[in-house]
Amino acid sequence: GTGALGAHVARWAAGNGAEHLVLTGRRGDAAPGATELRDELTALGVRVTVAACDVADRDALAGLLARLDDDPAPLTAVVHAAGLNDVVPLVDTDLARLAAVMGGKIAGAAHLDELLGDRPLDAFVLFASIAGVWGSGGQAGYAAGNAYLDALAERRRARGLAATSVAWGPWADGGMATDEAQRELARRGLRVMSPADAIHALRVAVGRGRACLTVADVDWATFAPAYASNRPRPLLADLPEARPAAPTTEDEPGDGGQPLREQLLALPGDEQDKLLTDLVRTHAAAVLGHSGPERVKPQRAFKELGFDSLTAVELRNRLTRATGLSLPTTLVFDYPDPAAVAGHLLAALVPEAGRQEAADPAEAAVRQALATIPLARIREAGLLDLLLKLTDGDDAEQAPTGEDGDSIDEMDADALIRLALDGSES
Repeated sequence: GTGALGAHVARWAAGNGAEHLVLTGRRGDAAPGATELRDELTALGVRVTVAACDVADRDALAGLLARLDDDPAPLTAVVHAAGLNDVVPLVDTDLARLAAVMGGKIAGAAHLDELLGDRPLDAFVLFASIAGVWGSGGQAGYAAGNAYLDALAERRRARGLAATSVAWGPWADGGMATDEAQRELARRGLRVMSPADAIHALRVAVGRGRACLTVADVDWATFAPAYASNRPRPLLADLPEARPAAPTTEDEPGDGGQPLREQLLALPGDEQDKLLTDLVRTHAAAVLGHSGPERVKPQRAFKELGFDSLTAVELRNRLTRATGLSLPTTLVFDYPDPAAVAGHLLAALVPEAGRQEAADPAEAAVRQALATIPLARIREAGLLDLLLKLTDGDDAEQAPTGEDGDSIDEMDADALIRLALDGSES
């Protein structure tokens, strides 16, 4: 009750006819700003009680409710705005961390519901979160706790009791999102709401008589493509505002395809692959905010690099413009690292390269073996000029030979290595 969200609700209640406000918190008057808030509300003509009570402690809450029953002014409304978040991957969430997140959010609401029983109330309001509606990275426990609040509200409504669970988007002042988290949410299309707008929405939500509502300021053009990048999201199909922004399988490509294709056709196969891999790494680095592609390794998984649904869409859009290809929104999920994406781009940009006859296995083995030999040793063995002539395409009659007269291009890998290292075949 003395936190940022509780304070906003208390100010609204004080200005709209409340006679007695009871603000609970584990530290009571000792909580930061509690005394100042009490004085502010009292100055508005409202009787205010700041009670030290942890709603997750059933006995403490029962004692507080008993004292309120002795008060001349009856309890008419409850607002449960407590919560604790802990952003951590699910695999690192142990029972202790899960219990800590669940305590204030679930236990407090469950105790209030149980201890109040079938008492008639004007309002029983639960502050939930969008994390329980469409999920949020690293917030498995918090999402589950908020989903519980929605279910609790539905159950109370089924019993004929007052209940409203509001799944909130981020507030500009208060809530669980820090300033940094708010900036990140805004980048994903979730804009912070002013407390005045949020409180107005709360009043409307309670008046609608529905168990569960979601209140968020969403930029659908940004949010929808990222949210649905990995798989279809039926939720978006039910929202008229979101449908135009929901991604299709393919978007309009850019105009960079033909110049890039011509550039690739002028390069040998290995250079084609390197060019496209560097292209993917460069754009991936830009999306992640790196100064250069050095931190984006060709065969390191996008997930390990820090990609999520939003950055995956950003990379796909960049590559669509750079290549002129119609790329699926699931590109990063279908091809898990930069090298794999580069291979897909090459097959799409230069399909004739895939139809070329595969290199002879023996030749491939020779090339691979030569790549492991330092150039200086090949030069010392007197083979550099011979190998350069061989790569220039001299025919068999002019091809260089070993000491026993065998043509170099007819030698197997072992013989060529011995020749390069020892200057002879023996």
